[in-house]
Amino acid sequence: MKKTALLALSALLACHAGSGVGSAMAEEEVSLTDRLYDDYGIEMLGFAETRLGSRLVDDENEDTLSIGEARAQVELTRFFDSFTLLFKGDLLADAITEEVDADIRGLNVAFRPSDVLDVKIGRMVSTWGTGDLVFINDMFPKDWQSFFIGRDDEYLKQASNAFRTGIFLGDYIIDLVYTPRFQGSEFVKGERLSYFNPGAGQIVGQNMVMADNAPDDYFEDDETSIRLSRRFGGVETALYGYMGFWQEPEGMDAAIGKAIYPRLNVWGASARSPVLGGIGNIEAGYYDSFDDDDGRNPYIRPSEYRFLVGFERELAHELTGGFQYYLEVIDEYENYEQTVAPGMEARDEYRQMLTMRLTKLLMQQTLTLSLFVYYSPTDQDGYARPKFQYKVTDNWLVDGGFNLFWGEDEHTFWGRFQDNSNAFVGVRYSF
Repeated sequence: MKKTALLALSALLACHAGSGVGSAMAEEEVSLTDRLYDDYGIEMLGFAETRLGSRLVDDENEDTLSIGEARAQVELTRFFDSFTLLFKGDLLADAITEEVDADIRGLNVAFRPSDVLDVKIGRMVSTWGTGDLVFINDMFPKDWQSFFIGRDDEYLKQASNAFRTGIFLGDYIIDLVYTPRFQGSEFVKGERLSYFNPGAGQIVGQNMVMADNAPDDYFEDDETSIRLSRRFGGVETALYGYMGFWQEPEGMDAAIGKAIYPRLNVWGASARSPVLGGIGNIEAGYYDSFDDDDGRNPYIRPSEYRFLVGFERELAHELTGGFQYYLEVIDEYENYEQTVAPGMEARDEYRQMLTMRLTKLLMQQTLTLSLFVYYSPTDQDGYARPKFQYKVTDNWLVDGGFNLFWGEDEHTFWGRFQDNSNAFVGVRYSF
């Protein structure tokens, strides 16, 4: 633990030392950016930041330090007559894992072979749907672990290697995203956040990291996402389809003792429109758990229906509010309830959840205060994320906040993370 804390402190001091000369080097950085554009036509953006966080709850399964890292990101874009090249990469020094890692968040080529067709090939981040931090038809990989320890919201969405195309047919748009090899979401499995392990019947962490077996064969373990959208006046509508796998390991292979990613098809629809002085949205989806045998397989998550209704509007001057109601309904519940494995806690047939987002701008919009809350009246658990963001100058930004979990029971969706409540702060220099 001492070694980890010292490494975190060293990383933070190094980042601040480098930041200290940021003003002195500003002219050189600007000239480098200008030189890249003038000589090569390359647009460059980026930032360097450091983050530090600590747990607010004693957890014998995890370190006290929840986040301690220094990160640099560079984004390079080159526009040609017939196509665009993009590179976006991060370099991360992580004091928790005591490793230095590189992550390519974007490396792709985009072009338009005809007036009705857009194509992008390579590594990219994809997103769609109408929910605010509630995803139904968005089956692209996510990283909730990053979100729960206080990284920037950008890192909730993971990049994947994919082929994406948009087809424009009059008033209709067809979007297709094909991923040749499955890439699941980064999930909480005990490496740096604790969780409730149903097999152990208790909250575990580094003492019992979940082992998983992910599909990894190209073109066999692939994913296909498709969206058909159209606007009717002021109403944006869409139909969705997904063929692939559960994004987190929602099954267990008893023979090998590892969690698995069962097959999954998702079919859904959404609508979004101005209403009552704000913006309203509805979204629904059916999760067809392909291998659950109509709810009779106790080792596979059963099929379920998901529904979402949301509304957002300005509540007062520079104060906006967003509210959502979310519902999960287990399909073939009687079959599921009768086949729950011995010693396992059966889920309720209905799971309800409410969310609220409040955002207030202050000090000529240089200070942003926000609060996002999830609360489940059926599970009696929840998660709150109060946060501030202060723009010191055009280049400097300071932000921080809390990740707060609670629940009456350890096995519920948010209750399983109740030992992970933490506070975090970050400093970023953008160029």
